[in-house]
Amino acid sequence: MDVTRRTDDGQAARWKGAAGHAWVEAQAVLDEVLRPFEELLVEAVSDEHGGRVLDVGCGTGGTTLAVARRLGPTSHCVGVDISEPVITAARQRVEQEGTPASFICADAQEYAFEPAAFDTVISRFGVMFFNDPVRAFANLRRTVRDEGRLRFIAWRGPAENPFMTTAERAAAPLLPNLPARRPDEPGQFALADSERIHSILAESGWAGIDIRPMDVTCSLPESELVGYFTRLGPVGMTLREADEQTRAQVVETVRAAFDTFVQGTEVRFTGACWTVSARASSG
Repeated sequence: MDVTRRTDDGQAARWKGAAGHAWVEAQAVLDEVLRPFEELLVEAVSDEHGGRVLDVGCGTGGTTLAVARRLGPTSHCVGVDISEPVITAARQRVEQEGTPASFICADAQEYAFEPAAFDTVISRFGVMFFNDPVRAFANLRRTVRDEGRLRFIAWRGPAENPFMTTAERAAAPLLPNLPARRPDEPGQFALADSERIHSILAESGWAGIDIRPMDVTCSLPESELVGYFTRLGPVGMTLREADEQTRAQVVETVRAAFDTFVQGTEVRFTGACWTVSARASSG
């Protein structure tokens, strides 16, 4: 969703704190909003390719658990995320469900995964945040067996995803400290350029690269909209430091800016993304 992450010390600290806790608080809503993308990844995973799956940037574990349920009790599904709060929440979900999955709190760019330990690597909007993406995808390549598979979903650009930047565009005049997005830095739209994706994957040891645009209709209850933009993203993080008067002004202004997406009791928008697949080159 409307979140920016980086795998550097500052972002790691942020995701161990306010941002991670905000994601956990919004877990139920985010799981439903992102369900169509989860289903795309689950459909792409088959036990014919092996039951050892690594989910990168797994968040609170929704996709990891969905894949584990699909593959059954003999599967080995592991989620990895840099945020301690979301990994704690994911482990609690495993305990409640009894689903055969486990979770690692680590930076997937640096973590020493066991070589050839997985058949497939997947990610639902979790691979746009590496500060050295070639190094990160090379690390993921090492943990997949030869001819193993990579399948991930990443956002296309902000121009194609106006819903994602509505809050910050509306709030900018009221929040002078609102951080600006920089297209050349890790973040939500870091993989908006399909040519860049292809170059990164080819350089890091992946072959058979296939990148396709996909537009997905997403929705959330209108009653959850204010909670969404006041918890998450640049606006949500900046509002934590705002006084009550400023906060009230921002909420009123931003909520009005979302009117074009509201249809009765529901908020609907199009998620413009890339679906990316590749295989681990044995050459």
